[in-house]
Amino acid sequence: MQVSKTAFVALALAFTYFFAPVLAPVASAQEITRHNEGNLFYTAITIPPGAETLYLSGSGARQQEDGTWGDIRQQAVDTFSRFKDTLEGLGWSMSDVVQVRVFAVADEDGNLDFAAFNDGYSEFFGTEENPNKPVRSFLEIADLVVDGWLLEIEIRAARMPQ
Repeated sequence: MQVSKTAFVALALAFTYFFAPVLAPVASAQEITRHNEGNLFYTAITIPPGAETLYLSGSGARQQEDGTWGDIRQQAVDTFSRFKDTLEGLGWSMSDVVQVRVFAVADEDGNLDFAAFNDGYSEFFGTEENPNKPVRSFLEIADLVVDGWLLEIEIRAARMPQ
């Protein structure tokens, strides 16, 4: 089947007339948009072209003064506090975080206290100070590189240029 040049032009013009207004906001979106909000995270975040991105590699808690590492909640708070300091030192903030990936191991008793992690996590995301919530993954794994760590966290941040 051969389509004439006139028919092709007519189809192209019709497409432009009917669909361009619908697609234009998507193509020219100049903000980061969050989709499907849950209690602790969004299920999708759209980052438009031209956004600045920052990746912070995996990090875990610091050993406490008494030589212990603390429980999973304490480790989450310590790790996110250090991320917050790093971000702020670079001119970013926790509200710029769009993704959190957590690798976790059970404690010496074989327990993985997910609720306690969420409690520590909730001090940083979905708060009055930072209402934003990232997309998030939480994976239980067999072991981590540092003895004493119950979790290792990596984050990604994005923002529109100022």
